[in-house]
Amino acid sequence: MADGGPSGLDAPPHTGTTIVAVSYAGGVVIGADSRVSTGTYVSNRASDKITSLCDNVYLLRSGSAADTQAVSDYVRYFTESHEMQLNRTPGVWTVANLVKEMNYQYKHLVGAMIVAGWDEDEGGQVYGCPIGGTISREPWTTDGSGSTFLWGLLDSEFKDGMSRQEAEDLTATALALAMSRDGSSGGVIRLVTICKEGAERRLITPEQHPVFWDEIPAPMGMIV
Repeated sequence: MADGGPSGLDAPPHTGTTIVAVSYAGGVVIGADSRVSTGTYVSNRASDKITSLCDNVYLLRSGSAADTQAVSDYVRYFTESHEMQLNRTPGVWTVANLVKEMNYQYKHLVGAMIVAGWDEDEGGQVYGCPIGGTISREPWTTDGSGSTFLWGLLDSEFKDGMSRQEAEDLTATALALAMSRDGSSGGVIRLVTICKEGAERRLITPEQHPVFWDEIPAPMGMIV
């Protein structure tokens, strides 16, 4: 409850989301839910939290939507300028460092992000870029309010050298689990698979989500 009064109206809004990135032999799979919430109010049930920074690198956004959208716009601009200077597509590490620098230089921004992609030098790569300006390369990572339900699952189920299908299934299952338990995550599951051949998007609607424990399957065509 906020100090400003018993109703808690002066309290800052709380937002939540779930983002996941998993590497496999040949590329990476990234995924996110689609719910945007402000406190207990769901303002958007079909948001796209996966942003393309260039042809081979994508950004997963969690935290303040305004802050992370500003970061993605600036990084895309810098990346395009860098690409014109080099006359080639920049590496994933380069783009991830641009995101890290934005977080580090502007610490008032509230955005925990994941940068993932593929390049010829390093193949598929996943970089965690949490609030404050840290960067860490990981075989898999997750962030957002729903991530607290996923660390054990991903740590147990991830295996080096997974196939593309295994990575996509693991990412979708992890997101469905978070959405079933985290009140701030929900809607549809958006997946992007990035590899040498390019990037491919996939949409999983609620009636296609894996069902956990005491859940009731969503009716056909319903977005929750």
